[in-house]
Amino acid sequence: MFRSRWLSGAALAALLAASGAAQAASVSFVQPTDGASVSNPVHVVFRVEGMKIAPAGTMTDGTGHHHLLVDGKPLPKGEVIPANDKSLHFGKGQTETDLTLPPGDHTLTLQFGDGAHRSYGPDLSKTITVHVK
Repeated sequence: MFRSRWLSGAALAALLAASGAAQAASVSFVQPTDGASVSNPVHVVFRVEGMKIAPAGTMTDGTGHHHLLVDGKPLPKGEVIPANDKSLHFGKGQTETDLTLPPGDHTLTLQFGDGAHRSYGPDLSKTITVHVK
């Protein structure tokens, strides 16, 4: 009887440890904060948790790189993230940049994508609003 209880306890401990390791991945802005008033150049710092940053072209599960959508919205999972002046790619694994934006309110959407620049979807995005002076 004692032995079976110990095994059950060990199995429960393993399940609890695994559930902690399987927390959902997320991206966030370290800087600026949502609603911040900023001046040019706007210094932007990104973070990802639960995934590893890897350069574009790396197709290993659980890896990807940041994309910054200026005045854009999160993209559906699997959609290729365009490359243009409003959709910036950080395919070398960069985690920060400086932007020059026109005065006024702007949204910044951080979108994590895989090595082929395919969006991981809204669950791996974060949108903030900034006011450029």
